[in-house]
Amino acid sequence: MKNYIHPFIILLFISVASFTSCKKDDNSPSPSSSSVLNSTIQQGNWRITNFNDSGNDETSDFSGYAIQFNSNGTVIATKNGSTTNGTWNSVIDDSKLKLVLLFSAIPFDHLNDDWHVIQQNYSIIKLEDVSGGGSGTDYLTFEKL
Repeated sequence: MKNYIHPFIILLFISVASFTSCKKDDNSPSPSSSSVLNSTIQQGNWRITNFNDSGNDETSDFSGYAIQFNSNGTVIATKNGSTTNGTWNSVIDDSKLKLVLLFSAIPFDHLNDDWHVIQQNYSIIKLEDVSGGGSGTDYLTFEKL
């Protein structure tokens, strides 16, 4: 008696093998990563512990400011009773989690950009911006007060 494999069984085997070999792209951020950043950044006040503008350390420009990110998308920086207002938002763009900042007053207007989130937890948020014009890479770090 001849061994005969039914074409249906072969087709079933190929189908199962192709479905089990697919895997999710691990480089794309999870849909909840933006909500995790939103939740974290709205808890308490923050200070800027590093602002490096294309190799120039400008952290001291932000010394003494307490920064509060509000749920309505506003951000308030306060120092000695004086306030600077801006807006913030988190987005996923080009498969990267970004924090978008927009201020109108000096020195905070230097932070206006869409920053890539490179590290975040309940007490620190590290950001990076690679200039498209080739003028360098900027780094910004917020730490919980």
